[in-house]
Amino acid sequence: QSQLVESGGGLVQPGGSLRLSCAASGFTLAGYAMGWFRQAPGKEREGVSCISSRGSTNYADSVKGRFTISRDNAKNTVYLQMNSLKPEDTGVYYCTVTYQSGCRPRGSWGQGTQVTVSS
Repeated sequence: QSQLVESGGGLVQPGGSLRLSCAASGFTLAGYAMGWFRQAPGKEREGVSCISSRGSTNYADSVKGRFTISRDNAKNTVYLQMNSLKPEDTGVYYCTVTYQSGCRPRGSWGQGTQVTVSS
């Protein structure tokens, strides 16, 4: 059974950092594009960042320069390093398989991991 499990969320003060992890089981991430998405309370889910199977990345304008997506195919894991966090980054963060371009989700959603940025 294919599964993605997100972890690494938590409560952090504005300006702080977190690193999210997305571990895959039941399939190999290496051949897939992957992405991170988030959903804030009362808002629709939005794309944050994606990485193609070849390592090309893209980011939402709101996180450019602050977030970095990466992948470790040997560990079958995708990461999202989040620096200079802002209260508006608060939400549940999800990872999923995406299309190779356009950062469009094509996979199912897991439980996500909660990120709360607050003083």
